Amino acid sequence: MSIWREHAQDTSPGNPTQSSPRKKVTVPSLLLKKQSGEKITSVTAYDCPSARLADAAGMDFVLVGDTLAMVMLGHESTLAVTMEEMLVFTRAARRGLNRALLIADLPFGSYQVDAREGVCNALRFVKEAGAEAVKLEGGGGRADLVRRLVEAEIPVMGHLGLTPQAMNRMGGYRVQARSAEAIERIREEAHLLVGAGCFAIVLEGVPREVAALLTRELPIPTIGIGAGPDCDGQILVWHDLLGLHPESHAAPKFVRTYLPGRRLIDEALNQYRCDVEASLFPSDVESYHLPRELRESLQPAPVAAQ
Repeated sequence: MSIWREHAQDTSPGNPTQSSPRKKVTVPSLLLKKQSGEKITSVTAYDCPSARLADAAGMDFVLVGDTLAMVMLGHESTLAVTMEEMLVFTRAARRGLNRALLIADLPFGSYQVDAREGVCNALRFVKEAGAEAVKLEGGGGRADLVRRLVEAEIPVMGHLGLTPQAMNRMGGYRVQARSAEAIERIREEAHLLVGAGCFAIVLEGVPREVAALLTRELPIPTIGIGAGPDCDGQILVWHDLLGLHPESHAAPKFVRTYLPGRRLIDEALNQYRCDVEASLFPSDVESYHLPRELRESLQPAPVAAQ
C-alpha cells in the first residue's frame, strides 16, 4: 500500500500541486498512445548522462540497443557485444532515467540457443540492470520464447524487417520485404509476435507502404527506423541523431542529423588544446588562491651556493 501511495497521483480538483509533471511511461501507456493516435518517441542511449538528457527531452522510451557494440565499443557489427557488457550499459542508463521506459536489447547469442537461456538472460536485465522490458529480433521462430518471457512477467518488444543480428544470413544491411512473398511473410511473422504477447514491434529497413500496412493491421504499436513516417513511433540511434560519427561515416538514408555534434566537439577540443599550449587556460579567475596574508609571506627557497 505504501508503494501505491508513493506512485499514485492525486488528480482531484483543487489539488495544490505544481505544474503537472509528465507521468511515468509504462507498457500500457504506449498502447494507449497508439489507440489515441499519439506518436511514440524514442532514442537509443548507452550511459547515464545520455539517458538523463533523453528523459528530460520527454522521450517515451530509451533503448539500450546492441548498437553499442559499434558506436561505443568499436566493433564492426552488433554481433560481438556480450551479455555482461549489455548489463553494464543498461545499469548506467537506468541511473539517468526517471520517466521514460527502459528497454534493453537481448544481444546475439543470449537467446538463440534455447528458450530457457533466453528467459534467464532477460531476467538478468530486469533484476540486475533495472530494465522494464526487453527487445529481441526475429519472427515466428521467437514466438515460444516471447510467450515464456511474458509468462515470466517480462514485457517483450519484437523486431522485424532488417534485423542486424541476422546480417550474415541476409547478406548485409539490406532493405527487407520488397516482394509480394516477403511482404506476406513479414505480415505473418508480425501477427505471430502479437499472438505470442509482444507489446510493440520495431520495423527496421522496410518500405514505407509495408510499414503503413502493418501499422494499420496490428493492435500494438509499431516503432519505425528506416520504415517511413506512418509507424506509431520512431527511434534513432543516439550517435546518428546528434551527428557524432566520424566525417567518413555514411549515414543511412533514413537518418536525420539534428546536431553537427562531431564538428562542434572537434572545434571545442582543438580550442582547448590551443588555449593550453598558449597558456590561456586556466586563467587566473579559474584558479584557486591563498589568503593575501599567507600569499605575501611565501618566499621562494634560497638558491644553494655553488
